[in-house]
Amino acid sequence: MNLYRLHLATRTGRLAALALLATALAGCQSMAGTQQISQVRVIDVSPDAPALDIYQNTPPQTAPAGLYNIGFGTVSSYMPVTPGSYNPAAFTAGTQQQLAAIRGSFATNGQYTVLAGNIAANLQMTVLKDQSTPAPAGQTAFRFLGQATRSGAVDIYLLPPGFSFSGAAPIATGVGFGTNTGYINAPSGTYSIFAFPTGAIPSATTPAYTGHQVSYPGTSVRTILFIDQPPATSGLQTITAADYDPTAS
Repeated sequence: MNLYRLHLATRTGRLAALALLATALAGCQSMAGTQQISQVRVIDVSPDAPALDIYQNTPPQTAPAGLYNIGFGTVSSYMPVTPGSYNPAAFTAGTQQQLAAIRGSFATNGQYTVLAGNIAANLQMTVLKDQSTPAPAGQTAFRFLGQATRSGAVDIYLLPPGFSFSGAAPIATGVGFGTNTGYINAPSGTYSIFAFPTGAIPSATTPAYTGHQVSYPGTSVRTILFIDQPPATSGLQTITAADYDPTAS
């Protein structure tokens, strides 16, 4: 499912919030050449949580602002923060109702993801260390995160155009909720991502997920999250976050 349609109604509000955040961080960014920083982004994959405000620290009354009114499927840009220890926290948007928090340490020149996932009643936050360096020449580094709460574990295949599953081997197996495969290098190129129930024979099984063809440049690094479809809808969908891109300035 295309997440553009999923978020069309709220996209304007989120872009406005991100624009305000970018303005607030402009001074910090202008000092990036002289000040040691970490880079942190936020991804919200809770299928039924309300819109969230994410703060760098708790309580919000004394914390630097973070991201406001973000929702399911949001992947923020990387934001510069001063290296150190933090307590990222998620609140119901516009309120003082804290839903989850976690302690994390952000190292100088490190790149991190703060992930908000699971169902609203058990919202969890996770801090992940991202790969900020290029994959080897001619390779793409893939990291798969299982964040679907209503589906079982899957085996993941990368299938080039015109190829069949005959003789194909999965790039990752047993990817269920909470799985972090770490980074896996594979030849760069154009692939469709398929997911099958773990242990199933692809040629004899209907896939749990079928993706569109996507080109993955050499040396790029991608995090691909398997998440639920919207509430009351079964099945899987994916979102992709760029950890490193050779075309980025």
